[in-house]
Amino acid sequence: MSGPARRLVVLRHAKSAWPDGVPDHDRPLGTRGLRDAPAAGRALDPPDLALCSTAVRARRTWELAAAEWAASPPVRFDRRIYEAPPARLLEVVRETPPKVRTLLLIGHSPGLEGLIEGLVGEVPGDILERVRAKFPTSAVAVLDWNGADWTALAPGTARLTSVTVPRGERTPRGERTPGGAEAPRGEQP
Repeated sequence: MSGPARRLVVLRHAKSAWPDGVPDHDRPLGTRGLRDAPAAGRALDPPDLALCSTAVRARRTWELAAAEWAASPPVRFDRRIYEAPPARLLEVVRETPPKVRTLLLIGHSPGLEGLIEGLVGEVPGDILERVRAKFPTSAVAVLDWNGADWTALAPGTARLTSVTVPRGERTPRGERTPGGAEAPRGEQP
């Protein structure tokens, strides 16, 4: 495929909490998520555009990651990303304006893993197997490809160039986390 170099950065939301009586869409980040989301921001270069699930845990991941950059790039919150299968995620990505060269997609498992697996062709080493085995919270996958615009992104056209899992430093219980919340004494980090 020819065209300009483009990059799709896929970020799974940071670790969430499971408070009683809170609907899945409204679950907040947990203690580990509050420290890992900024670490994800530090591990990434700012994108030209971010597409983010409307779920609270994804939105908060975006806020904490973007706060690590000098300037926050534009973001679009899209309900279709929440609980989306890979095909729907690809539809959303393909709506990206042609001027965008680097796109950040913040969403959920298992749709993200399926999207990554479907977009990449042959991958040397075990990098794709690692994604298939587990794409944990705060995981970042970088896919590079060439195309005239985002509508050209298709199965097998991208190269999976890296997979990382940024982690923040542990904060002793009862102290403030980077997100400003007190670390709960009874929650496991």
